[in-house]
Amino acid sequence: MLSWNEIRSRATAFANEWSDETRERSESQSFWNEFFIIFDVRRRSVARYEEYTERLSGGQGFIDLFWPGVLIAEHKSAGEDLEAAYEQALDYFDALSEKEKPRYILICDFENVHLYDYEGESGVVETKFKLKELPKHIQSFGFIAGYEKKEYREEDPINVKAVAAIGNLYEQLQGNNYPTNDSVVFLTRIVFCLFADDTGIFSPDTLKFYIEDRTNVDGSDLGYHINTIFEILNTPLSSRQNNIDESLVSLPYVNGGLFSERITPLAASSELRRELLRVMKFDWSEISPAIFGSMFQSVMDEEARHNLGAHYTSEKNIQKVIGPLFLDSLKTDLENAKSNHEKLNKLWDKITNIKLLDPACGCGNFLVVAYRELRSIELEIIKRLNPQVQAVDVVNQANLSLDFDVEDISRLSVENLYGIEIDYFASEIAKLSLWLIDHVANVELGAYFGKFYSKLPLTEAPHIVNADALEIDWNKVVDKNGLSYILGNPPFYGSKVMSQDQRDQVVKIYNEKTGGGILDFVAAWYLLAAEYIQDTNIKCAFVSTNSITQGEQVGRLWNKMIDKYRIYINYGHRTFKWQNEAPGKAAVYCVIVGFSLDNNEDKLIFDYENPSADPIRHEVKNINPYLVDAPNIVITSRRQPLCEIPEIGIGNKPIDGGYYIFTDEEKREFLKIEPEAKNLFREYLGAREFLNGDRRWILWLGETSPSVLKSLPNVLDRINKVKKYRHASKSKLTNELAQKPTRFHVENIPTYTYVVIPETSSERRYYIPIGFVGKNVVTSNSMKIVPNATLYHFGVLESMMHMAWMRAVCGRFESRYRYSKDIVYNNFPWPDNPSSEKVEKIEKAAGDILTIRAKYHDSTLADLYDPLTMPADLLKAHQKLDKAVDNCYNARMKFATEADRLEYLFEKYEELVQKHNKNI
Repeated sequence: MLSWNEIRSRATAFANEWSDETRERSESQSFWNEFFIIFDVRRRSVARYEEYTERLSGGQGFIDLFWPGVLIAEHKSAGEDLEAAYEQALDYFDALSEKEKPRYILICDFENVHLYDYEGESGVVETKFKLKELPKHIQSFGFIAGYEKKEYREEDPINVKAVAAIGNLYEQLQGNNYPTNDSVVFLTRIVFCLFADDTGIFSPDTLKFYIEDRTNVDGSDLGYHINTIFEILNTPLSSRQNNIDESLVSLPYVNGGLFSERITPLAASSELRRELLRVMKFDWSEISPAIFGSMFQSVMDEEARHNLGAHYTSEKNIQKVIGPLFLDSLKTDLENAKSNHEKLNKLWDKITNIKLLDPACGCGNFLVVAYRELRSIELEIIKRLNPQVQAVDVVNQANLSLDFDVEDISRLSVENLYGIEIDYFASEIAKLSLWLIDHVANVELGAYFGKFYSKLPLTEAPHIVNADALEIDWNKVVDKNGLSYILGNPPFYGSKVMSQDQRDQVVKIYNEKTGGGILDFVAAWYLLAAEYIQDTNIKCAFVSTNSITQGEQVGRLWNKMIDKYRIYINYGHRTFKWQNEAPGKAAVYCVIVGFSLDNNEDKLIFDYENPSADPIRHEVKNINPYLVDAPNIVITSRRQPLCEIPEIGIGNKPIDGGYYIFTDEEKREFLKIEPEAKNLFREYLGAREFLNGDRRWILWLGETSPSVLKSLPNVLDRINKVKKYRHASKSKLTNELAQKPTRFHVENIPTYTYVVIPETSSERRYYIPIGFVGKNVVTSNSMKIVPNATLYHFGVLESMMHMAWMRAVCGRFESRYRYSKDIVYNNFPWPDNPSSEKVEKIEKAAGDILTIRAKYHDSTLADLYDPLTMPADLLKAHQKLDKAVDNCYNARMKFATEADRLEYLFEKYEELVQKHNKNI
């Protein structure tokens, strides 16, 4: 199966080749043959031309291209009515048998492409675009290559609005100077009451009518009445006073400690009263209990949110974790069971015994959604085991005679849910949210049998422990021999922003003299989970910052996970943008890693065309720590190249406060007043300038004599400002550098032409643009430089073989590639002693690339390497270079996919390391 990078590359070439075609009959079949080749599929093996068929409207016709059960394609000449063509396709579609009806209809006139997906989650999904935009939309055609698109639901807008309303109410409380901690407790109780008011726990609108009828419009007595409600809910029926307001007599007793804590009496205002009544207008029965986590985040201030790492995860992202972990297989079991009672009861027993642990549970969102899904499966089992209920009319359903009590039929309990949470209030919210989702499930169960089913007072409770998960023994929270799954999203802290206490915890858990200090905070959860699941069948999955699968951290973390704990990665979501609807939502680029001790699990990788896209699911042979289909080899940091190649370094680092750096305009203005300084300026090239064609200049004074400097007062002024800037720094190293104000902190200025590589580059590009620059150019530290590189070295570095390696092992900035010296360059397996003939072919192909780039002198490298605008001749030249480099590795092996390249490179890397170690 081709990688998406290769498919997009072929799509770009295809779109360029067919950009000027207009004739339907003469060229359409060639068009479709080559279209299928984009995905490495022979058209004739799956689809037929001019398929004769009946029309639903009458008569006969011919489908231009027909893939039974998958695709109808209608092709028209340029300028013809595509909507009419679509209607024609529908006419064929409706006349086909159910077995032959396809999922997709595709309409094209060489210039425009319209794709219709009839099995989208929200109905027919239309994708319309120009042919030149095919690379951008290519994943919509993943079904041709065998990729399955996985869709996840976005947040329900009503949840988002409800959270925003709670946030507004919180602002009213804060504006009234109400204590912050009491505000959080107050709002939690209010949301519980609103939920109870609309789901049958309370009589409908009890609180709304009470507030409207019993409180003053100016809000002066609102606090008293609300406290009265809270006290009643905390008092058993037998202990209540006899003369309480008749409007509140029906309120039930709620156990669990939610209303037991005393809080400051509320001194309300008319505005706060209005805001509270406005919040009560929502139908809270439609609100997912999972939004409690979002509500909790919305009422915490920014500093507290940062300190606790309390990131609210959307249901869409939770589904990405629990689906492959256990939910997808359970749904498959349910589908296969159909109405077979034996299979249904076996599945029921299975889900009854599932126990979940979230060791950083926050407000319980993962446990809430997981439990809801398990209850949903249980309800479907119950329905299939009791089909007689469906035959009873609504009027008589309440009188249906059953052999059991509805209250006793559910076997699932929140007592099978375990969590560890360091923040007390969040742990209490988690308990409450789980009880609420249990209530929703009970009501739904009772409704099937025509009864209202509610558990009050609360007797069953989830096991949420208020503790530091990195300090407590997880086995004391739940015996690992009875646990099924560990899941969650531990706090997102990078190694450079952790507090000293957090870093000390990670180092302690890593338990080695060196290495632990570079790990992100989340790594501690991986290590503890790996240790905890030894000698069990427990499966784990964590949402994590993508840095643990990139760069130097991979060697530190996964060597131990694989070698010491014998961990296998069962599935992984590659880098995606972690989005949710919580106020102040975090902008984080994440991965999801599912792992266990079981190597017999199906291996699944979920890839993303871009970090905000839906994932594409595909099965693989193995998943290594870089989340690629390749052997379990970990790349460790290396200071010198593994192969005999030129050493790589970084560009210059002035640490000058910007006083030596100039734009074009600033340079012109400076030289107007001090023209004698002209020869001291050199072009200053960073990644931005290299890729986007911008220009900056820098004063290079290191080789200038004092007498010359003394004659340039404006230059001296700049030197003085740099000296003061360095003196003012808190860094001891920078302070010392103030003694040499004309020198840079890092100086690396070759006296001849050299190769440069931008340190950061867009993940959208097939190839990182690499190039040569002249000896008078000063590069910044956002560039890597290879001073002694030849055209051959440039060619190998610019090849798809090197790009595949880079994509697999490099670090990332958000989702962009971060090219590194010690991980990417120094570990890359170069060809073994290629013949002079092969070297010449690489040099010729590399030179052609530089020539073609120069032809487009009005375009930047960013333009030339954008997948949507990359010229066809440049792409073809790169493909020629790729072939030449491939032949230097193994002339007999066809590297058809990126996975082929990586499998070969990782194995070659292992051979080189073993050879290198023997020679030491």
